[in-house]
Amino acid sequence: MAVRLGARLMAAIAATILLPVATVLMGTPAAADTRVDNPYIASERYVDPWWYASAVSEPGGAAVAIEPTGIWLDSVAHIEGTSSFPGLRAHLDEAVVQDSYGSAPLTIQIVLNDLPDRNCTHAVSNGDFSVTADGLNRYRTEYVDPIAEILADPAYQRLRIVAIVEPDFLPGLLLPAATSRCATVQASGAYPTALRYAITRLHAIPNVYVYLDASHHGVVGHPDNFGRAADLLASIAGATGGQPSPVHGFTVNVAGYGALVEPYFNTHMGLPVKNSRWVAGNDYVDELSFAQAFRQRLIAAGFGPGIGMVIDTSRSGWGGPYRPVRTSTSTDVNRFVDESRTDRRHSVGNWCNQAGAGLGARPTATPASGIDAYAWIKPPGVSDGTSMNVPGPDGLQPDPMCDPTYVQGTVPSGALPYAPAAGQWFGQQFQELLANAYPPL
Repeated sequence: MAVRLGARLMAAIAATILLPVATVLMGTPAAADTRVDNPYIASERYVDPWWYASAVSEPGGAAVAIEPTGIWLDSVAHIEGTSSFPGLRAHLDEAVVQDSYGSAPLTIQIVLNDLPDRNCTHAVSNGDFSVTADGLNRYRTEYVDPIAEILADPAYQRLRIVAIVEPDFLPGLLLPAATSRCATVQASGAYPTALRYAITRLHAIPNVYVYLDASHHGVVGHPDNFGRAADLLASIAGATGGQPSPVHGFTVNVAGYGALVEPYFNTHMGLPVKNSRWVAGNDYVDELSFAQAFRQRLIAAGFGPGIGMVIDTSRSGWGGPYRPVRTSTSTDVNRFVDESRTDRRHSVGNWCNQAGAGLGARPTATPASGIDAYAWIKPPGVSDGTSMNVPGPDGLQPDPMCDPTYVQGTVPSGALPYAPAAGQWFGQQFQELLANAYPPL
């Protein structure tokens, strides 16, 4: 059932929750048609009514229910809305209502996630389009164009709209083709072509801020991929010599579980740590150090010095009773790393409903050098996918990486059991995220 907050209820929430937030805002609101350097500064944030209602329905959920989260447009149907979720225009209309209760502009985050053969590295790709079935043209006309037309409505011109473009596309281009879909994607050039169209179309709208996804430290932080990824992103965005491009910034760790900061170890401790089983040759062990370093490499690749990074911290907390409190003293490198790391996954590649994860740093503007924001782009408590062999809403199929009994090679999936289909509310996971939040609630 769709949950929509009317003006009176939103007024009550604004009066008791949203307006106090405005008292800590800094700076002077910009004119609606003027792009600012960082859309997260001097703004209020859109609270998704569906997320709010879902969170407050859980014990303890009221503590975080007012946090802003991303609005995922992961199918054509979600643009107009479904029986379960409001569409893009409904969210924007609600954002205008929320905006009316404050003096500062309101920032709303939307996520485009429907590339042809999206998530091609996964066993199951639940997108609407296929490269081999006119997917590139359909992506433009049935997906990007309708989104852009809605965003360009003058009714929304005061809003700051952060458009996060296609999370997790980079592995499908950087890594050896793991599936026949990836082989087709790489041979066709569909991803770069589709992305260029999307970022150019969205950038043409004056109050839209395009953030292109840059994956996460586990993939791009590896020295084999670091420079190639930056150059590829520059090629896609047409970035040369620091000249303006359609891309305002980049996102990392979207819908991921990577630790924001690993406080008890890093790769500077010496080659044995870098070559440990967990680190596996990567130059980075957390998202903040990776994002800051990758930003510099992106600037070297041709992006302007004003680009900023946004880190999804929605599920990167890894608190709770099993969080280490000091650096290990073990002389065995693998045991040293395992006892020191806060990220408790079996592999940095594990992505589905990870057991033991917690809410991460709360959404914050300019928390560190080069970082535009920590954001909860993935709404905590929303399932990544299911292993149950029953198609979910919108025909979503199960994925083995969401099966808690699945082992890929020798690595368990680490997924929680009994998860619903992707995009559905998963109360069990939300309760774990609350319990394991770091910083604690």
